Amino acid sequence: MAGNNRRMSGKKGAQVGSGGQRRRGLEGKGPTPPAEMRKGHAKQRAVQAKTRRAQGRPQQRRGSGRSSSELVVGRNPVVEALREGVPATTLYVQQFIDNDERVREALQLAAERGGINLMEAPRPELDRMTNGLNHQGLVLQVPPYEYAHPEDLADAAYDEGEDPLIVALDGVTDPRNLGAVVRSVTAFGGHGVVVPERRAAGMTAGAWKTSAGTAARTPVARATNLTRALESYQKAGITVVGLAADGEAELGDLDALEGPVVIVVGSEGKGLSRLVGETCDLRVRIPMPGGAESLNAGVATGIVLYEAARRRA
Repeated sequence: MAGNNRRMSGKKGAQVGSGGQRRRGLEGKGPTPPAEMRKGHAKQRAVQAKTRRAQGRPQQRRGSGRSSSELVVGRNPVVEALREGVPATTLYVQQFIDNDERVREALQLAAERGGINLMEAPRPELDRMTNGLNHQGLVLQVPPYEYAHPEDLADAAYDEGEDPLIVALDGVTDPRNLGAVVRSVTAFGGHGVVVPERRAAGMTAGAWKTSAGTAARTPVARATNLTRALESYQKAGITVVGLAADGEAELGDLDALEGPVVIVVGSEGKGLSRLVGETCDLRVRIPMPGGAESLNAGVATGIVLYEAARRRA
């Protein structure tokens, strides 16, 4: 009974202490470490990416390979393509063709550029090559375009000691818009353009013409999956910014343009696709006091790239 009485008494026995843990918990953890040392911070990821490259990065990767060869058909289109420096391997000329001014200029331009084969072919052969299109006796063969890999664009920028400035196009299907974007990227010191492999414009003769020759200096990469390519950029410490009419930030307030950044531009009207929009770190809008609903991809890209170049100057 005595034992039972002791157990039922209100007297407290010895208590197990915290071992000083509560006191140490009140002492704080010291000053906040710099961003480069904070786990998961974008700047830490960027430093880690640079370290991996310094330790020796693998040989450059290929993108989705080459596009298919293309034919430019008709006297005016052929002459314009040759004037604008569109790459070409062979100029086909119909036998016994009427030698007008455009034919003479095409032959002269091809001869001056060099490296372009001149082939004379009978009309039935040209009809077969062009599937019966009105070729007017002139056909220019454009070689397949060699696409880069998306990661190569960032690697090339870091190799030059610069923060990557890359444009990704989401759902842009007009080759002329692609060419205009390539031209703007070149003009404002960007490092390349990324396009999806499917349902998107590629580097056709039309894109080459609109780029006004700058496609020879600015690489275009093709991504099998644009969302995964953007996520890969994020893991490397690059901020992904999407352009959207209802974006939460204005272009003038976008400090991310001063560092490594990918600018994602959607199609006119539809804008960014849902998955791509959700992948972006933030979405930014271009203020338009005039009340326009949207801008085409080439114009919008030029505005953002100008702001980026101004901030980086």
